[in-house]
Amino acid sequence: MLIAYGMQLDILTLFPGIFEGFLSESIVKRAIEKKILSIFLHQIRDYATDKHHTTDDLPYGGGAGMVMKWEPLYGAWQAAKEKTPETKMHTIYLSPQGKPLTQRWLEETAKNRKNIILVCGRYEGVDERFLEECVDEEISLGDFVLSGGEVPAMALIDGLMRLLPGVLGNEASAQSDSFSLSSGEILEYPQYTRPPEWLDKKVPEILLSGDHARIARWRKEQALERTKKRRPDLLASMPR
Repeated sequence: MLIAYGMQLDILTLFPGIFEGFLSESIVKRAIEKKILSIFLHQIRDYATDKHHTTDDLPYGGGAGMVMKWEPLYGAWQAAKEKTPETKMHTIYLSPQGKPLTQRWLEETAKNRKNIILVCGRYEGVDERFLEECVDEEISLGDFVLSGGEVPAMALIDGLMRLLPGVLGNEASAQSDSFSLSSGEILEYPQYTRPPEWLDKKVPEILLSGDHARIARWRKEQALERTKKRRPDLLASMPR
């Protein structure tokens, strides 16, 4: 059943089984059960038009590997759109050639998009004509290559759904995460829990003081220091 609120994600993939465990565990499962997040899997092979359900072919011009055919991709894409024809669907292709997935992108997308189609490529990529005709945006996990778009799609979904209202038990958790806009896009401060001492390592006394103003200042200082040591590029890109 389709929902009229929350976020809807349609995933086009040749391997829907990869998502089974991911969608049936932990926070994602709760988000789906609470109808904050709705996810539909589309098997691309079901939309192939030949008797062998072929989804890839040799590249024109020669070269190694195979290329995903536009016809089954387009059929799956059309099927995803037709479920909610009155709604504008934003189509994302998971690709190492796309722009990097960032916390800023996740926050803006969670705020501004409600209906998204995720296209998981395989092999050497997909027919460029499908990208030109159907894809609004290409997103990458980084400058490396994976076997397909399924793992990046799961990373994107996980990052998005925890920003949706009602998903996390405490929504302030997402606001203090590393790279979040509300945290100043720097790394998160160090965290501690019980017991107060372990292997001769003690929790900083200030965290046990109960002085919330001092604790807030300490955390800000630690976040800046950690960012300076681990990701100085983030500080360099911050507006002066």
